[in-house]
Amino acid sequence: MTNTEFVLEEDAVALPKGAFARTHRRTLRRAGAPVLSLTQGRHRCYVYPLFTPAGFPVTSECPADHPHHNSFWIAADHVHGRMPVAGGKYEEYTYNFYVDETFQGRAPGRIIALTSKAAPNHRGVVIAQDIEWRGPTEWAASDGRLIAREAREMVIAAEPGMYVIDVKSTLAAADWDFSLGPTRHAYFNVRAAERITVANGGQVINDRGCAGGEAVTGTQSRWVDFSGNVGGGHKAGLSVFPDPRDHEDLSWFVADWGVVTVGPFRINGRVVRQGESLTARYRVLVHDGDARAADVAGRYAAYLASLG
Repeated sequence: MTNTEFVLEEDAVALPKGAFARTHRRTLRRAGAPVLSLTQGRHRCYVYPLFTPAGFPVTSECPADHPHHNSFWIAADHVHGRMPVAGGKYEEYTYNFYVDETFQGRAPGRIIALTSKAAPNHRGVVIAQDIEWRGPTEWAASDGRLIAREAREMVIAAEPGMYVIDVKSTLAAADWDFSLGPTRHAYFNVRAAERITVANGGQVINDRGCAGGEAVTGTQSRWVDFSGNVGGGHKAGLSVFPDPRDHEDLSWFVADWGVVTVGPFRINGRVVRQGESLTARYRVLVHDGDARAADVAGRYAAYLASLG
């Protein structure tokens, strides 16, 4: 895919003859400079790396303390497939699509991007992905049970001093009904780069002026920003805006060491029946400068106005 600014290309890796990669990465570039990469890992698809317009990476992939934190990703723990049994009843088959190992007794599933297509639009570029949420290999399900189908769309626009990424995730029931949550390990997540964490002089704040993960966690903050020094006297960071139309029971989990998680399933779970879907939307600012320099508060006001 090409237009006047953006190009999405496969990252070619020269493997020995007869070798096949289980993971892969495609990079979106603007005027030759990398913006982000679509990565398919062993357990999920995600965005890494992620750069500001000045070229500073602001997220972390697979950090040692939480190797399942994959930069900029969608995932959920406590996903329950409702499998029909005799008498019109159902049994719950419970999976974890968040941690890459068995977690609290729940086996890990896989979130697999089947297709990723990019096309220009009036703002910049739109990337559309068709994704499957599959359970692990198990008895009577050698390929894993198909629990849900996701349509994920990302619209990326270049604006002065930042990239604006609008994410829309629509999760639909596949062969059975399923429920999701309640859990704090869902739904949209970013893991800030180590250099901008609080321990390294960075700052995490919300729209109310609260600073620090403990002060932000559990609140109904309208936005959260992580930013800090990225070297050479420069600052950079990223902000997360959950769409209020999808987050009536909005709640956050934020930690000084770099994770930001927000979604509509922390307090109350949701049931998705066959023929139904749920949608969660987010705007992410990937900005040079700190929150004040990027005018995150003003950008959020403009975002709300754009929603009508």
